[in-house]
Amino acid sequence: MTFEVNGKTFSNPPRPGQCLRTFLRELGHLGVKKGCDAGDCGACTVLLDGDPVHSCLIPAFRADGHAVTTIEGFAGVNGTHPLQRAFLDAQGFQCGFCTAGMILTCASLNQAQRQDLDAALKGNICRCTGYRAIQDALDGRINIEDATTGTAFGRSLPAPAGPLIVRGAAPYTFDTTIDGLRHIKLLRSPHAHARIIGIDKTDALRVAGVHAVLTHEDAPDGLFSTARHERDWMDPDDTRVLDTIVRFVGQKVAAVVADSEAAAEEACRRLKVDYEILPAVFDPAAAIADGAPLIHGDKTSMHRVANAARNIVAETHGEFGDVARGLAEAAVSYEGTFTTQRVQHAALETHGGLAWLDTSGILNIRSSTQVPFLTRRALAGLFKLPPDKVRVFCERVGGGFGGKQEMLVEDILALAALRTGRPVKLELTREEQFVATSTRHPMRVTVKAGADKDGRLTALQLDVLSNTGAYGNHAGPVLFHAVSESISVYNCPNKKVDAIACYTNTLPAGAFRGYGLPQTLIAVEAAIDELARQLGISPYEMRRRNMVKPGDPMLSPPGSEYHDVRYGSYGLDQCLDLVERAMAEEIPSPQLSTDWLIGNGIALTMIDTVPPAGHIADCSIRLCDDERFELTVGTAEFGNGTSTVHRQIAATALATSVDRIRLRQSDTAHGGHDTGAYGSAGIFVAGSATQAAAENLARELKALAGQMTGSDPGSWILEAGHAVCGQHRLPYAELARSARAAGQTLQASGTSAGTPRSVAFNVQGFRVAVNKGTGALKILKSVQAADAGRVANPMQCRGQVEGGVAQSLGAALYEELLIDDEGRVINPKFRDYHVPSFADVPRTEVHFADTSDSIGPMGAKSMSESPYNPVAAALGNAIADATGIRFTDVPFKPDRLFPELLKKFG
Repeated sequence: MTFEVNGKTFSNPPRPGQCLRTFLRELGHLGVKKGCDAGDCGACTVLLDGDPVHSCLIPAFRADGHAVTTIEGFAGVNGTHPLQRAFLDAQGFQCGFCTAGMILTCASLNQAQRQDLDAALKGNICRCTGYRAIQDALDGRINIEDATTGTAFGRSLPAPAGPLIVRGAAPYTFDTTIDGLRHIKLLRSPHAHARIIGIDKTDALRVAGVHAVLTHEDAPDGLFSTARHERDWMDPDDTRVLDTIVRFVGQKVAAVVADSEAAAEEACRRLKVDYEILPAVFDPAAAIADGAPLIHGDKTSMHRVANAARNIVAETHGEFGDVARGLAEAAVSYEGTFTTQRVQHAALETHGGLAWLDTSGILNIRSSTQVPFLTRRALAGLFKLPPDKVRVFCERVGGGFGGKQEMLVEDILALAALRTGRPVKLELTREEQFVATSTRHPMRVTVKAGADKDGRLTALQLDVLSNTGAYGNHAGPVLFHAVSESISVYNCPNKKVDAIACYTNTLPAGAFRGYGLPQTLIAVEAAIDELARQLGISPYEMRRRNMVKPGDPMLSPPGSEYHDVRYGSYGLDQCLDLVERAMAEEIPSPQLSTDWLIGNGIALTMIDTVPPAGHIADCSIRLCDDERFELTVGTAEFGNGTSTVHRQIAATALATSVDRIRLRQSDTAHGGHDTGAYGSAGIFVAGSATQAAAENLARELKALAGQMTGSDPGSWILEAGHAVCGQHRLPYAELARSARAAGQTLQASGTSAGTPRSVAFNVQGFRVAVNKGTGALKILKSVQAADAGRVANPMQCRGQVEGGVAQSLGAALYEELLIDDEGRVINPKFRDYHVPSFADVPRTEVHFADTSDSIGPMGAKSMSESPYNPVAAALGNAIADATGIRFTDVPFKPDRLFPELLKKFG
């Protein structure tokens, strides 16, 4: 056999049954990604004789005699194809994991196909961008701009990794080669609840190439939580690396380490496990009822489980004022119960990592994680290792959305590396990602609300039951967050909260973009609209009369022990005005029959810019001998754009350009500490540390300039790469030489503790058409206004808003992880789950409030999670406005809308 790849001929024969994707990667073409291995996502797209194909579906031997082009060979050696240039100019990517496949698909389109991108791009999924920037690339739009020295902050500068991303050269977790690498595969439980009586390894160990079978007998027995927070007390200790009790279908039972994935999989099939089946419970209401099977009956408050005897992980109850009286005195009232479903993060890069022991005996973990420093801390504790003997780092991460604020694979990687002494790899399949990682918390939310005749709220009450699944990772923090800002954004004298998070024998829920707020906002914002409708007040005016304003307390019962949330800036009023004006503008309407009902809806949201109880980021920066600055931060880059903004902050503070800032990040070996890229803290907290470090270094530069000239350091300023004082202009190079001659390094550090915190605001508006005969829904207009403070990078921030809206629309319209009566996930593939494709996502009009935050770095504040939050609520309000029916179960699928539409309209 001969294979032509990127113009070169290879005679390497593929293994029997090997697909083209793995064959190409083994040849070194690492731009060919794995997103699904089922032909659903397009991350593995290559050109076969010029036509795009999903290489995961093509047997490698079928490429014999054909020309294969990967992204690495698309433009020749070190070249840049015009389409790659277009993706750079438009910044048609965020995490970038899908980009190589997307570019190759786009490159193959003829003019007719470019006129129907909905069909042409149906085989390529992007989870991050919302697709507008990809269309911009195809349309030749330029979204980036230049910045003069010292003016980087506030400009639409491109991502520093962009040139590598479009060439398929940006390294992700598995884009490396390690000699002697062994592969891990996991045996998972077929039962929802069972005790492991014994595991017979005999036949498994006979498989050629198998080196170890690891079970609970080989693993540390300590309890921990897979959730990673700065404060461990936020989550229950209810999880073991490998347990003797399995609590959901898909829980890991054993790990096989072998020379190949095939050998490890065969060994898993040969393991014989003797289970004692235990009673299981899948419904959260049944789980907290008397007599329900206990899922963690051995846990106590010492493990931070609120009430194991009722399967309650966490709960919160409180009341301000008298809600019963507020409802009784109300001129109008509303009560409704809303349910939200399980949603998967669907990051295109699955969980996984590599682990090895280096010559110094340090355990190295290269992982797809949002929290390398917190993961190191957990591993050191579990395996009784000194922290300096554990290194955790990540390269570029292919999407996170909260799902990688967990330690789901690193514990097994560490166990295998320590037990075998050899480098090991664990890469979850897409099916494992669906059945064995984490999801958004499904919730049942009952809201009661009342208002007086003038539209002022008199009562607001939430009753929440959250299903955390088999383990309590993030159960409490998500629950508390869900009932906090959703009602604290409104002034009301009488508020009440009763909220419970409970265990069930289903796959665990965890951190997900929005962290509980989208689930409760659907109910709260529906109540606001229903009260407005009864009073004959516009939804905009109803919110204006009740939303908090600077000086108003932001209250939700039972109250918080943390009182550090401030109005660093306030743009909620502007956001509401911007959406109202935009929604009032006429737009070309499609020709629709009288079967289509038109409606408008809005929703607002507020979010604290940092989680409570501290979020820490350290940063250091130094002036190097090559006259560039080396900036070291701990936060990870996974499409959130922090790498770009950190350089913008440093360049602005040091009066230089971003190309003079060299970034090192997300590696515990670099020193310092970083809580992690979650909770919208990547810019607000870590960016503040970068600003502090850069400003401290600026003072060092001025001090040295004053020392060199015998003048007052306070009289110096930094300007265009120079220290300037009157007629004196000292270039940074001269300052570096002077310091070096004195045996010094010009360097500084900065730290942010994540307090005080500010608040960010978003308002979403939709115009929809609902077909009363079928339940089909069209989005005619989508608008979101955001208060992001001083916008660090308008293009990038716009992309975060668009991506948040697109992902949230998926959850609002069709995404749903389904579990059968035995606790099994029944749709563990993209094709059965329905992640939004190009055709599914409307273009969202994005507006920014004109504010500058007094707390955030250079006036900025967070804008990664909050765009997601108001989307489903606004969509529900638009559907209700169109149909006159309040739908309370999400997602709003046609088959759910149709029965009620049939009842009303026949």
